Amino acid sequence: MELSLRLSAIAELVTEGNRLVDVGCDHGYLPVYLVEKKKIPGAVAADVGKGPLSRAEEHIRQSGLETYIETRLSNGLQEIKKGEGDTLVIAGMGGPLMERILSEGRRTLAGFQELILQPQSDVPHVRRYLFMNGFRITEERVVLEDGKFYFIVKAIPAAGNNSRIPEVPWTEEEFLFGKFLLENRNPILKKYLQRELMIRDRILDRIAGADMPGEKAVTRRNEVEEERRLILAALKRYES
Repeated sequence: MELSLRLSAIAELVTEGNRLVDVGCDHGYLPVYLVEKKKIPGAVAADVGKGPLSRAEEHIRQSGLETYIETRLSNGLQEIKKGEGDTLVIAGMGGPLMERILSEGRRTLAGFQELILQPQSDVPHVRRYLFMNGFRITEERVVLEDGKFYFIVKAIPAAGNNSRIPEVPWTEEEFLFGKFLLENRNPILKKYLQRELMIRDRILDRIAGADMPGEKAVTRRNEVEEERRLILAALKRYES
């Protein structure tokens, strides 16, 4: 089977040989693909909705992988036991919901070697959440598919990192747009930054031409100008 670009990028980040737990599995495409490719020995495909879970079960049966992939009705990590998986994938949901799942499942979370997260919103906040809760981001991906940008973050428990080199604090633009994406001058991220800059310029034009109360207009203009400054700081990384 073929995966979407988004799911393919997630699959690439899964460590070979790890047991997978896919929270919010939807159709179960990711665990089926990884087991078929023999990249993982097995998986738990979990979802809070009976409908998505039944679709995943159907897909797993059609693939003949019932022995390797278990489905489980679970609100986040509530029905996942500590030590059942090595890699936790949470993808395709909003950042605040993702953070709630991680916070409420803290005990279970301690058993995973790596997290692979693809938040649909609030990506910078998710990056900060990981740092504030004992994780270290090690890899990032960004995918442009059907006109939408998808950011994917891989993180490991900070205590499990054997590197003796202390981590350099991230800058504000690195939290906003991804330290490793910027360091690698990722071309898709550059397209994202250029689009965001264009959006900010249009907003500033509207503010300038709108009949808004003085203080409100100044506050909003200052916010947008600061966002624009950070975007330009990120784009400067692409200069030669």
